[in-house]
Amino acid sequence: MAMSFFDQFASPTYLGVPLIAIAIALPWVLFPQPPSRWMNSRLITIQGWLINRFTNQLMLPLNAGGHKWALLLTSLMVFLFTTNMLGLLPYTFTPTTQLSLNMGFAVPLWLATVIIGMRNQPTVALGHLLPEGTPIPLIPVLIIIETISLFIRPLALGVRLTANLTAGHLLIQLIATAVFVLLPMMPTVAILTATVLLLLTLLEVAVAMIQAYVFVLLLSLYLQENI
Repeated sequence: MAMSFFDQFASPTYLGVPLIAIAIALPWVLFPQPPSRWMNSRLITIQGWLINRFTNQLMLPLNAGGHKWALLLTSLMVFLFTTNMLGLLPYTFTPTTQLSLNMGFAVPLWLATVIIGMRNQPTVALGHLLPEGTPIPLIPVLIIIETISLFIRPLALGVRLTANLTAGHLLIQLIATAVFVLLPMMPTVAILTATVLLLLTLLEVAVAMIQAYVFVLLLSLYLQENI
């Protein structure tokens, strides 16, 4: 029973073919496409307004050079948000619970921000490794600490997203299992537990949205340091 709780995080296969590719491509299929008519529907209008608001908020602290990343960061936000939300549906697979996928997003994008900083302003980029006014005896130690903190950023991005989604899914499954077990024996306790499950599900919806936003926001902050 304890091991079956983790089966939901295993990549599903059909005839030996991993279905994670379908799970990754599905969010883009679900978004409505602009019609050929002059007037858009209410759904497309709301979708465009939300994406524009998010893009403006994300690009606000960045200078003109960082605005080239608007399409990439907004697309990543939409993908993570949709994938996290779809993963809360019953009998679905959440690709963002896989650390390999999250690291596949975090490492290249973080590395791109570092390379941009080293190419455009190497003095400022290297200056982040040594705060101004540091005592001479602490210089080697601080350089090592700042270098470690720099290289741990992509790991923190991937692990944060994976851990939050995994913990939420496990907790929902544990409480749902408790509801089914308690229902024949203690119906009152089972109803109270189901209420807790409903509140936890609402919390997980908020976590799915917040974690997608935090992932992209931290990437934009890393970009801001290097442009």
